[in-house]
Amino acid sequence: MLSWMAWTWPTALVFIGIFSAIAVLIVLEIRHPGGAMRKGALGLTTTRGDRLFISLLGTAYIFLAWLGLVGMPLWTPLGLAIAWGVFCFWKV
Repeated sequence: MLSWMAWTWPTALVFIGIFSAIAVLIVLEIRHPGGAMRKGALGLTTTRGDRLFISLLGTAYIFLAWLGLVGMPLWTPLGLAIAWGVFCFWKV
């Protein structure tokens, strides 16, 4: 049924993580409406959803660049991606 894509545990965990982050944002938006807009280090006025999108987009670029330039293993880009996500939610 789902043979069109290589569904492995790492793939499933990535999608579970993304959907969990979106669920957390939904709960935060219900509890604290408005999105907490702020102007960050990049000069953008962003909401929580914008910061999540920027962090996910940056994470994809980090992993693709690492795979293209270095290859396996992927533990170092995972650390870089986590640091990028923390930076995005803290300073962007």
